[in-house]
Amino acid sequence: MLGLAPEQLLILGGALLAVFVIIIVAVISARSEGDLVEQRLNQATSLNEFESFLNSAEANSELTTSDADKKRKGGLDAIDTVLKKRKFGQKWRRQLARADLKLTVAEFATLHIIGVIGGFSLGYFVLFSGDPIFSIILGFMGFFAPRIYVSRAIAKRLVAFEQQLPDTLGLWVNALRSGYSVLQAMEAVAKDAGEPTQTEFKRVVQEVQLGIDLTDAFEHLLERVESEDLDLVITAVNIQREVGGNLTEILEVIGATIRERIKLKGEIRVLTSQGRITGYLISFLPIALAMFLNAINPGYMGRMFENRACGWPMLAVGLALIGIGTALIQKIVDIEI
Repeated sequence: MLGLAPEQLLILGGALLAVFVIIIVAVISARSEGDLVEQRLNQATSLNEFESFLNSAEANSELTTSDADKKRKGGLDAIDTVLKKRKFGQKWRRQLARADLKLTVAEFATLHIIGVIGGFSLGYFVLFSGDPIFSIILGFMGFFAPRIYVSRAIAKRLVAFEQQLPDTLGLWVNALRSGYSVLQAMEAVAKDAGEPTQTEFKRVVQEVQLGIDLTDAFEHLLERVESEDLDLVITAVNIQREVGGNLTEILEVIGATIRERIKLKGEIRVLTSQGRITGYLISFLPIALAMFLNAINPGYMGRMFENRACGWPMLAVGLALIGIGTALIQKIVDIEI
């Protein structure tokens, strides 16, 4: 391959991977704080009025940006602009906003490329000593690594927000009883609450101060935090603003309901833990065992990967059955409340 020794190829692959990482770090570090705030606000919504506001803000900022800064950011921003118009780009923007990651769509796409190159290089040069099949599989896994990380970050942030929601409603009720308005109470909550509640409530207050209606700001919040409990709270607040009523009592009742739901969810998670562990075992044990056997005895396990007439169909059927079994187990243990 290119007339280079394996050691030289390893050095070349590592150098290319390092260059990609350096480019990403440099682009992220080069942003100013104002650019980060503007990008996060741009990720936070898909409604037309907020998009128009951001576009006008971007246009005004371009007038005051130097030519050197424009050239520095132009390349990656152009790619980001193209990707944001695609459906998958819009989906990535929402996911990055929900995960609270300060990345553009172009940077997230670059991480996919890095994952493929890094996974294939790790498999080909380090783990499997030139075996292309396992290296391609590892590169395929590297492609999905950024998505898995973002999904886990979203889930972790959502769980933290829902765990804080009853206490947040308690602070909100106390602020309303002190004579604050709904927005003032949210601003007071944002000062005392923990993350991620503090960031999300502060974002709602900032959006209203920028001229966005409170109902739309709540919709943006619900878009960033997909929580049924939060949807219940926002619906109650919107109805109270339209027809009136005692908001403090409503929020108290909702807070007590959410506490009971969180307690019940914890009990269900404990009772279904054995099923989840079984699903993980069914998913990863056969794959790990195949890799282990191929590493200690390539001549025995390698026939499965070399024989395209029989070995490859058997592998495909095995992976399909593993996926079906895992999906069924997850469906069984996923109990909705």
